[in-house]
Amino acid sequence: MATPSQRTPLVELVEELLATDGPLPIVAAGEPVLRRGTERYDGQLDAVLLSRLVEALRVTMHAAPGVGLAAPQVGVPLRIAVIEDPAPVPDEVREARGRVPQPFRVLVNPSYEPVGDERAAFFEGCLSVPGWQAVVARAAQVRLMCEDENGRPVDEVFTGWPARIVQHETDHLDGMLYLDRAELRSLSSNQAMAGRWTQPTPERAAASLGFELPS
Repeated sequence: MATPSQRTPLVELVEELLATDGPLPIVAAGEPVLRRGTERYDGQLDAVLLSRLVEALRVTMHAAPGVGLAAPQVGVPLRIAVIEDPAPVPDEVREARGRVPQPFRVLVNPSYEPVGDERAAFFEGCLSVPGWQAVVARAAQVRLMCEDENGRPVDEVFTGWPARIVQHETDHLDGMLYLDRAELRSLSSNQAMAGRWTQPTPERAAASLGFELPS
């Protein structure tokens, strides 16, 4: 652990966040930390502090609840995110969206690239934009390149909903929100979603709200 004279503002920020147990506050859209991009992780936190931050991200993601959380969403401008999805959805949703369970993963310094030209459009939400969802067309398959929390390299292809989660969380690390990629005519409150747009795919919403889906 660094001595007080050696602590950087980033270390001090993380230590302050982790001073209490339980979920961390999630930063909402409008806060600059969500738009500035992040600093590549290169050992700025020692192993113990990194492990504590990862566990806090996991606890916060579960409590929200969500299937992914990026460090900027708790105010930490580091290129780190966590994902996990038990995928508790009906079979028709699982089939339409390619939503299959994903174990807990830590993504350190992630980047992605599309695999092929296929795109898929579905409603998507964000813990930093509470109360709203919108349709986002994303690559149906991506190659993720990153490290895990132990510094081991990861080079893996994700398909379907897991690919969407990877893209969403990595975008956060580049200062992007899902709304930057969304079809804004599809923007719907959670109440409207529950009342009108619970179908596995957004075709009915597209016809009613007047937006196009990728062919």
